[in-house]
Amino acid sequence: MHYCHHIVIERLGKFRTVLQPGFHFLIPFFDRVAYKHDTREQVLDVPPQSCISKDNTQLEVDGLVYLKVMDGKLASYGIENYRKAAVNLAQTTMRSEIGKLTLSETFSERDRLNESIVREIDKASEPWGIKVLRYEIRNITPSRHVIHTLEKQMEAERRKRAEITLANAEKAAMINMSEGERQEAINISEGQKQKRINEAKGTG
Repeated sequence: MHYCHHIVIERLGKFRTVLQPGFHFLIPFFDRVAYKHDTREQVLDVPPQSCISKDNTQLEVDGLVYLKVMDGKLASYGIENYRKAAVNLAQTTMRSEIGKLTLSETFSERDRLNESIVREIDKASEPWGIKVLRYEIRNITPSRHVIHTLEKQMEAERRKRAEITLANAEKAAMINMSEGERQEAINISEGQKQKRINEAKGTG
């Protein structure tokens, strides 16, 4: 079990050492296991967070942060609770990074967004003795109000396209009608002209 953990030992209430894998002897009443940190990759859930994009769209974003404890001493004494701190930092960084992008960019540039968040969290969390391996945004959900607004815009766009199509059809019908009337007038005119010619020929 200890092969996957950093075991932090305190002697008389003060840090003494971080035990490496193997057999160790502790002095009863003097030495105690103060902290135990899993050295395997950990996956932390980042709860949904309200963010505002560059074009003032309200979004709810959640994700996963993958990290590993690299230094048992720093993970114990550098921060009170590195898991909670990593999640809070992920949320803060997520808000900041999404604020730099428009709504459409948050969907199209998800990989770049993940990389930016990892870089920022990893930099800030170095004193905690942890290494942030990667970050994954799971869901980007516009607020109900935004979805309603987008639906109204799409409906208006559909209505506008339908009106344009109808107007074009009516215009084409009017052109065809007037073209028919013009042709009929030409035909009548040609007929009258021919009639006069014939009459003139008959008179002659």
